[in-house]
Amino acid sequence: MTLVKFNNKPANTLMPGIDDVFNSIFNDTFFGDRMVSRVPAVNISESESHYHVELAAPGLKKDDFKLNLERNSLSISVEKSAEQQDQQNNYSKREFGYSSFVRSFTLPDSADHSQIDASYTDGILRIDIAKREEAKMVRRQIEIK
Repeated sequence: MTLVKFNNKPANTLMPGIDDVFNSIFNDTFFGDRMVSRVPAVNISESESHYHVELAAPGLKKDDFKLNLERNSLSISVEKSAEQQDQQNNYSKREFGYSSFVRSFTLPDSADHSQIDASYTDGILRIDIAKREEAKMVRRQIEIK
């Protein structure tokens, strides 16, 4: 499975100094938490019998995740909103929070779609995708004649 990241920032601009000013404003911690969409990092590995996907998403519950398999595409999505209300000293403070992301992966032809297991512990979503029998690595010693 291949994961390709891209950067949609234009290669050149007419006023690079202006870009630096706006980037510094919107990369500030205040704006960063509220305006920037964060996509969790993943580790993808392969063993003799399975493909393994680990997605780092601390602070969520297993019920927050939706895993969907459509044809050869596995999608992991989360949509979560939170509201806090604090009333003290004759004022009311309300904070709304919303976060969402979707990660999609194209499964190889050797993946067995009927044997996919997922678990979520300690902020890590683990997905194990079994390989079809004919795709499992066969090891044997070959006799030299």
